[in-house]
Amino acid sequence: MLLTSAELNSLTSLVHRSPHTLLGMHPLGDGSGVVARAHLPGAAQVELVSVHDKAQPKLVLQQLGDTAVFEGSTKKVATVYAYDLVVTWADGTTTQGRDPYSFWPTVGDTDLHLFGEGNHLRLGDVLGAQLLTLDGVVGTAFAVWAPNARRVSVIGTFNDWDGRRHAMRVLGSSGVWEIFVPGVGEGALYKFEMLDAHGNLKVNTDPFGAFFELPPKQSAIVWDTRKFAWNDAAWLEKRKAADPLRSPISIYEVHLGSWRKKSATESPGYREIAGPLVDYVRRMGFTHVEFLPLAEHAYYPSWGYQVTGFYAPTSRYGTPDEFQFLVDALHQAGIGVIVDWVPAHFPRDEWALAKFDGTALFEHADPRQGAHQDWGTLIFNFGRHEVSNFLIANALHWCERFHIDGLRVDAVASMLYLDYSRKEGEWVPNPFGGRENLEAIEFLKHFNHAVHTEHPGVVTIAEESTSFPMVSRPPWLGGLGFSLKWNMGWMHDTLGYFGRDPIHRRFHQNDLTFAMLYQGHENFVLPLSHDEVVHGKGSLRRRMPGDDWQAFANLRALLGYQWLFPGKKLLFMGGDIGQPEEWDANSELSWGLLDAGPFHIGCQKWLADLNAVYQATPALWRGDYESDGFWWVDCGDHVNSVLSFIRHDRQTGGQVLVVFNLTPNPLLGYRIGLPLPGVWREVLNSDAAAYGGSNLGNAGGVTSEDYAVHNQSHSALFSLPPLSVIVFQAER
Repeated sequence: MLLTSAELNSLTSLVHRSPHTLLGMHPLGDGSGVVARAHLPGAAQVELVSVHDKAQPKLVLQQLGDTAVFEGSTKKVATVYAYDLVVTWADGTTTQGRDPYSFWPTVGDTDLHLFGEGNHLRLGDVLGAQLLTLDGVVGTAFAVWAPNARRVSVIGTFNDWDGRRHAMRVLGSSGVWEIFVPGVGEGALYKFEMLDAHGNLKVNTDPFGAFFELPPKQSAIVWDTRKFAWNDAAWLEKRKAADPLRSPISIYEVHLGSWRKKSATESPGYREIAGPLVDYVRRMGFTHVEFLPLAEHAYYPSWGYQVTGFYAPTSRYGTPDEFQFLVDALHQAGIGVIVDWVPAHFPRDEWALAKFDGTALFEHADPRQGAHQDWGTLIFNFGRHEVSNFLIANALHWCERFHIDGLRVDAVASMLYLDYSRKEGEWVPNPFGGRENLEAIEFLKHFNHAVHTEHPGVVTIAEESTSFPMVSRPPWLGGLGFSLKWNMGWMHDTLGYFGRDPIHRRFHQNDLTFAMLYQGHENFVLPLSHDEVVHGKGSLRRRMPGDDWQAFANLRALLGYQWLFPGKKLLFMGGDIGQPEEWDANSELSWGLLDAGPFHIGCQKWLADLNAVYQATPALWRGDYESDGFWWVDCGDHVNSVLSFIRHDRQTGGQVLVVFNLTPNPLLGYRIGLPLPGVWREVLNSDAAAYGGSNLGNAGGVTSEDYAVHNQSHSALFSLPPLSVIVFQAER
């Protein structure tokens, strides 16, 4: 025996941190030949045969005692050569294939260096399961970061889930464990078995898994997400050249499992839903779809916000290729795709990321820093280079492999503040004694910089509910670097106003005007999202006061206010048809309502017409973030709850007048100031009969008079329908 007893014991007890140094083929110490070893539990006989020189005799390995280690040496050759292992198993079957311990590491020193400093932008191409061909051999390279583990093995369908068969090697001080397993192809199931930092045996799924079994099963699946044949090159080129801040953006927010159902319990897959979703979104005139988180999540009622597989689209709706098909179909229809991305927290499942190698690896060890009290989840340790790298590379992965056009970052406020939802003594101040999470702030800056430089045209959107400064300003100005920020203040004030009985609105008109006082601080999105139609808040329709007629008139006015006010738009599914019930993730939308009378289909038609006018009218979007893109004509008529404003396009000089009458009383002969002379044509009226309204309006438009009012040079008399918004465009 050429092994020492200590070396043999390290192999049989599976504690050797680099088994490749003992297993496989190596030169004899005196240079006179080679020695080969294999650790094959269940084997009865092991032989080596040369791959390239068939005339070379077989090398028979001898079993070392009653262990599963086989060893043999020869002095007929002086150098290591490529060989197959021919194994006769205890049941009499025979297999032949390349030895996993005969290959060089598949993760290079440069990869490890970049990962260690947190700058490996293509980390998903290195760690996890990578289909490779090495020395003409097809197989899969497995790599996982577990620096405090005592031993890591890959287990799967290819080795009967036996952790003794493919023990991995650790690469230097990086904490990365690696092995190449010949013959393992796409579709193989696998996990990582490890002896953790405390000596406990545990089994984990792959943090970089590209595809997973259908939950509640947890195995990762070897998958190649590079092979899809995309047809959206024209879309990507157009996106690269676009300026999202000066483009129309109206977003339809979708929970894929409940938009449509095939049955009470089954949702259509990515491929099945592509056609109906593309047709609907295109017909409604939205520019983008935003999906609630589609990264793999074990707990369906979390709506995707408790991610267990950050690099994989959920298998609930199909394969990664089928998700790529859905994105490709949307792009070919001219529709952008935004996904909800969740770097703020992750669940406590210890088969996923929590205590990954027996220690707080991805999270903070101190619960005052590492645990979300509200959600029962864990907080990423953004100050650890490898963790930051895991997340930033993940964001780029969604952009590269799945051609995603935007990342909406969930719960940014919880990342920015160390005392988020905590009492005194329940949080740890930063080194300067403050409440700001300096590591998370730097992470967000790095994330935004990486996305915007690697993928020009991709937007990043912050769901940030506080007044943290310069969220949507570039890092070189001291900002966080997001493209856009959700305007949660606008949402709260606007829903509060529209939820009031109109008789009380005269006392609360400032709720609608206040947002313009801070409009210039950020690049805002106006969101009416899923969060506003759950947990007892009621649907948008239910929040509107009055009987059906008044409630739907209010809802149309609310949507009009959202679409015509400065900022990009987001509406959660169901709001488009005036669904009366709260959103239920287990049921599809109430599409049957469209056959139940004029109000629901009228609401849908109103939104489609809003989108059509919005996209066709640059004054409604090009100046969203410019000081002369909006001005109030009159916002002081509290008694009548009437507001009017101008949207202006600096580039073309186009102007649009928007007027709201937010009481049930029609107002006839109501004078409003106008900045330009001539005819102002009525282009939208939420009270039109086609939408379920009373059909009062200004057919043919109005002609301005040389009579100054509201600080405008001209004015005209208008008919203002009840609970309405009307839009006029100056003719030239």
